[in-house]
Amino acid sequence: MTTFNDLSKFYTKFAFYLTKIYHDELEFVNFLSQFMISSAVITFFSFTFLDIRAMYGRYSSESLFANISIPAKFAWFLQELPSLLIPLFVIWHRGLYNIPFENSIALAISLIYPWLIRGGKPTPIHLFLLGFIFATWNGYIQGCFHVKYANYGKGYFWTFGSLFGTFLFLSGMFINLRADFILRTLRRPGEKCYKIPHGGMFKYVSCANFLGEIIEWIGYAIYAQSTASLAFALFTAANTIPRAKLHHKWYLNKFGNNYPQDRKAVIPFIY
Repeated sequence: MTTFNDLSKFYTKFAFYLTKIYHDELEFVNFLSQFMISSAVITFFSFTFLDIRAMYGRYSSESLFANISIPAKFAWFLQELPSLLIPLFVIWHRGLYNIPFENSIALAISLIYPWLIRGGKPTPIHLFLLGFIFATWNGYIQGCFHVKYANYGKGYFWTFGSLFGTFLFLSGMFINLRADFILRTLRRPGEKCYKIPHGGMFKYVSCANFLGEIIEWIGYAIYAQSTASLAFALFTAANTIPRAKLHHKWYLNKFGNNYPQDRKAVIPFIY
């Protein structure tokens, strides 16, 4: 049975071989972060201009793998587990139990991500695997950077960038959680029909939950001021903005003139 010591040995070998290719692990983390930014650009243009969509939720029946799926909450738990375990493992492996307060805030924010996701319809197996890969990728670069390399200095938390980033993150979290609550309580038990969400930021956009996510991770990027955090924020926006446009179009087609015509897709008054 694999133990933490076995994982520690593997991680040590992994870090050693990285130095054969990169000057140090930080260089590798920066490479992965830059690659995530490039992937975000490709993802955005693919979803926006090539009509590629993530086949889950209301679109899951269109997927080639629709018959091979995992219960939503279980899938989210498993695929996002690396986002939690990898940073904790890096802390344990390095024996870094006295992480500076400023680093702890950035790390804690990144660890919140998996628990803000709302379960829904069963997740197709291929999307589960892609989500697991991304969570491993993102968990590694966020955890490794903020545990081992970030150096904010004492008093950073009280700077404008830190306070503004924290404010944005908390504001986005509030919008996200309220939107998820509205969506969860939209239908009565046993109902399967779709309804128009109202309240909160749904007054202005069709996808208030996506708006909250985007604001959250922009705030995180402003606080953390790292390539890794910027990559995460951009990747989130690249995925959610095209999906919001698709959802908005679906609402308009589904409800016609009964749907509020002044709502935008995800950015109030703009898009």
